Parts: sequence; C-alpha cells; structure tokens
Amino acid sequence: MSNTTPDFQTDAFLLDSYVGKTPLVRLQRLASHTQATVLAKLEGNNPAGSVKDRPAYNMIMQAEKRGQIKPGDTLIEATSGNTGIALAMVAAMRGYQMKLIMPASSSQERKDAMRAYGAELIESATMEEARDMAAQMQSEGVGLVLNQFGNPDNSEAHYLTTGPEIWQQTGGKITHFVSSMGTTGTIMGISKYLKEKNPDVQIVGLQPSEGSNIAGIRRWPKEYLPTIFDASRVDRIMDIPQIEAEKTARKLARKEGISAGTSSGGAVWASVKLAEENPDAVIVCIICDRGDRYLSTGLFSVVDPE
Repeated sequence: MSNTTPDFQTDAFLLDSYVGKTPLVRLQRLASHTQATVLAKLEGNNPAGSVKDRPAYNMIMQAEKRGQIKPGDTLIEATSGNTGIALAMVAAMRGYQMKLIMPASSSQERKDAMRAYGAELIESATMEEARDMAAQMQSEGVGLVLNQFGNPDNSEAHYLTTGPEIWQQTGGKITHFVSSMGTTGTIMGISKYLKEKNPDVQIVGLQPSEGSNIAGIRRWPKEYLPTIFDASRVDRIMDIPQIEAEKTARKLARKEGISAGTSSGGAVWASVKLAEENPDAVIVCIICDRGDRYLSTGLFSVVDPE
C-alpha cells in the first residue's frame, strides 16, 4: 500500500471544471408551429444552479490573482438573488466572509440558499437601494464590493466560456442570441464573442415592459445603468410583459420538462416571437436558473387555460 498522499485536485480546479459546459437543448413543442430552431442553454445545471456561477467564480478568482483579496477577507455584493447564491458558494469554498444585500421581495428560496452557504443577508427595499448600501459599506471599510454591475470580470466570464460553448454547440449556425438583461454581463460577454465569429449574429436583449416586475432583469434608471453595458453590442431590445413571462415559464415546465424562473420564461417567449418572424433562424436563449427557486412565489400554482 502506497504511503504517498493522493494528488487530489484543488477546489479551484474542480470549480473550473464544473462551472459551465451546460447543455443546449432544442424546444420540441413551444416553437413547433414555426420553421425556426429554438435552442435553450440550461444554465441551471451549474453547481449553484444558475448562469451567475460563471461570473461569480471569475470575479473572485481574478480578484485573488490581482492580489485585491485574500481568504479571510469580507466581500460585499448587491444582488437580486442568483449572483448572491453563486458568490456565497465560491466564498465558502475559498474562505471569504460574504455579505449580500438584496430586495426583501426576492423569493424565500433564494434567501435560504444564500444563508445555507454561510452568507450574511441584508434586505433592502429595491435593487437601487441595495447597490447604494453596498457602496456605503465599502466606504466605511466593511469589505470589498465585487461590483458585478461594473466589473469587467463579469462579462469576461461569458466571453471566455458561454460564448464559445454556444458557438461550438451550434456548429457556428446560430443566427440570433436572446438574453434577459440584469447586470448585462451575460449579453455583453456573449455578444463580444459571437460578433467576433460572425458579425451578422443578431443579439437580442430583454427588459421588463413598463410596470412589469420580473426577477433578475431590470429597466435601469439611467443613473444606475451597469457601466459594463455597451448599447452598441445589442442589436435589438424587446420588452417582456410579466404575464407572458410567467405563462411561458409554466409552459416551459409543463410542455418541455424544463423548470426555470420567470426571466427564462421571458427569454423563451421572445425567442418564439423571433422564430415566428424568422423561419430559417437558429435561435439560442439563456435559461438562467431552475424553477425550484420560485416555488414559494406561487408561479407554478397557476393553471393557465389552454
């Protein structure tokens, strides 16, 4: 029997291996009345359950590499949910204290998941207030704000991973990319990559219609618009009605077997609209997370008329 210590992989290597590489699946029924191909990128398959695992991992690891932070430090972030959960996971693995500020209206499942990873949760009235509170805490020396809204490591994560995956998985045939916009990191990074590969790929960003409240995506007031956002990288912006996003999230689960949240329902609704307009299109949309984060909201308790 060998006395040598096994060469186990480091936690960083393990996360690097398992964050991303998510499946791309074709919708079989919701777009069956069109001739287009509608593909869903299932980001709920990431370790902490959302597309935000990618930037959370990259933001912390890159900050470490630059010497900005070291294990034992306190990190602060304003979040609507998924980024907070992902950051809490990586922080727990790397040995950081995590303080998360989020709107009180966020689902209980999201709050519980953050606390499960050991994060301290501070509730706010709005996302704008959460961002202001995070900045104030940093100015008071409480810790470092990673600032997903202005951190280029956010969009870089998608430029380095999500974009190449989509290009490879579609064999370069993608014609339209659809993504809800919150921090805008996902759409910025993927747009940069896809446009380098084929400038004709249409990048479609989604925001809630006036008066709609859709978890994870925003119509930002000008003063709070994420600084990583570059409008020139988005070819079209579509408004998503809350009622349609919710109905489509339920249809996605009941007709396709894909359980996801409201913003993902909005992405599929928009993708089907594009499929109706473009019969030869190959459309990829981001399914941001899993539907189990929304069970307490009653999203899936509604029975819609056929």
